[in-house]
Amino acid sequence: MDFEQLERAAADPELSMAILCSPHNPVGRVWSREELARFGEICLKNDLLVVSDEIHADLVHKGHVFTPFACISREFAQRAVICTSPSKTFNLAGLQTSVIIIPNHELCSRFKATLQANGLFGIGAFGVVALEAAYNHGEAWLMQVLAYLEENLHYLEDFVGRHIPQIRVIRPEGTYLVWLDCRGLGLDRQALKCLMLEKARVYLDEGYIFGPQVEGFERINIACPRSILAEALQRIRRAVEQT
Repeated sequence: MDFEQLERAAADPELSMAILCSPHNPVGRVWSREELARFGEICLKNDLLVVSDEIHADLVHKGHVFTPFACISREFAQRAVICTSPSKTFNLAGLQTSVIIIPNHELCSRFKATLQANGLFGIGAFGVVALEAAYNHGEAWLMQVLAYLEENLHYLEDFVGRHIPQIRVIRPEGTYLVWLDCRGLGLDRQALKCLMLEKARVYLDEGYIFGPQVEGFERINIACPRSILAEALQRIRRAVEQT
């Protein structure tokens, strides 16, 4: 985190809210407790409400530990809105089972009133059952998924390192989304997009859609059967060799 920039931004009197993405998407960082504490203190000092997006909290790689923002201190919890869902972890996005946790009772009441006024309330019966089943009985399945993702990540790193050395894999600390640094190919934005989409026929997220700092990068989703990942990488390899 760029704390100096955050300090400057938080001091703006017109600012009232900060959005935290933890673990971070798209860069795959799992923030340390110390980083989150410093972030929280800056927000607290400037009377900022923190909206913490923790939807990838269950998807953390070995050697890293997820810290819920609201669990760091009671003061943080009272100035926080926690957003999560079983949709990423258990692939339930279509059932629309988002969860909002607001420890501050007054803030929670205001949030509920706003939802009610806008007709945003209720949840589908299938979504409730799926959410309960996932959190009550899905841990063993999740452990297998995490192991599979770790193997897919190793496969990606090994394949790219051996066969497409012009591309560098940025190992994530969390999530199943991985950055590929493609600047070594020497292609501009449009040429890189053409290489991936038209020549390799793989649909990745172009780095530039996340900002000019990551132009020349691609983001690949490794939460898939290894056969699909292998096919995608072979296509990229052939496209690069023909460039």
